[in-house]
Amino acid sequence: MEKPAREETILEQLTKVRQELSTLFEISNAMHKTLELEQILFVILTGVTSHTGLGFNRAMLLLLDSQGKCLEGKMGIGPDNGEEAKRIWSLIDDQKMDLDDLVNSYSLSKQVLNNSRFFNQVKNFKISVKEPDGGILAKAFGDGMPFHIRRESYGTFPGDPLISIFNSDEFVVVPLKAKDRAIGLIVADNVFTRHPITKDDIRILLTFANQAGMAIENSQLYEKAVVRAHKDSLTDLWNHGYFQYFFEEKLKQAKDHVSYMSIIMVDIDNFKNYNDTWGHQKGDDILSKISRIIADSSRKIDCVCRYGGEEFAIILPDATKKDAVVIAERIRANIEQHSFISESGHPHQNLTVSLGVASFPEDGTNKDELIRAADSALYEAKRAGKNKVCTAYLK
Repeated sequence: MEKPAREETILEQLTKVRQELSTLFEISNAMHKTLELEQILFVILTGVTSHTGLGFNRAMLLLLDSQGKCLEGKMGIGPDNGEEAKRIWSLIDDQKMDLDDLVNSYSLSKQVLNNSRFFNQVKNFKISVKEPDGGILAKAFGDGMPFHIRRESYGTFPGDPLISIFNSDEFVVVPLKAKDRAIGLIVADNVFTRHPITKDDIRILLTFANQAGMAIENSQLYEKAVVRAHKDSLTDLWNHGYFQYFFEEKLKQAKDHVSYMSIIMVDIDNFKNYNDTWGHQKGDDILSKISRIIADSSRKIDCVCRYGGEEFAIILPDATKKDAVVIAERIRANIEQHSFISESGHPHQNLTVSLGVASFPEDGTNKDELIRAADSALYEAKRAGKNKVCTAYLK
């Protein structure tokens, strides 16, 4: 006996809802396995784009910056062209990869992402949240509602920078919210399969985006707590504990990728005399000012730490000894040329620093050897008259 058409329709709808709930549960469960923001973003976009997830071809994620003025592209996942799309999807089918397999491939996927044109377009994307400056994205963010864009409506947004990235027949923008506050956006399309984006697609993407927004906020709160725990309260530099952790991580990466890494140790010359003359309060002020000069003289990727007392350490990923010496000389010169002016009754004070440089692999192959080599170079700079940069050398 055949089932009535209405009964079949209800069963189909129930099956679809069950599949949607199962998918949302799987992605949500994967998001809660980590608090690392970059990994959470990878899980979110993998969930949006995987065939066992929501099934979009490409997706990008933007987050509101700390000043609340701009949306910054954080990650984009999706093939760069149709040929690559077929290759990736065939590989996933052949290996019978499910959502867990794709999520667990994060560490292997990072290098692939870094070489992706789409990923790098997204990473370099930044736009105002003000309308009309921010165009489509600012409107979607400000309204806090999904925004479905079709090619026929492109003329409403002439020259919109988002269209240059999502050059497809249609795409959808949905807000990421945490406690009813917009914190970012997800943009997704089906540029390769050309499957129409339906109301159901948008509905489930919006439901998922609400979960994702909470996961992102939790990660951001966690990262802020981690930062506070690892920052030196006086100088706002990373503390000694974080120095040890970061050193181990970057040294491992240098070994794994057969690349360079350097370290600079910095010590303020005659600081005890300054403290004894002007007091520890003035000494703290000097430490704070010198820490700013060191940080401003270093590269953005460098990790500048207060090693202890009046000594600082800088970890320089992917830097040869020659690179590190250039930065060390810049730090030395900038401090020497700076006039540390105190309040009335205190003179214009010029201070200097001595610096020691050591590099992996020539000066050591483990953390202790490299720190010892940089320290020896620092003491050599002190013995040579101070206000100098010395490099480690093999004995």
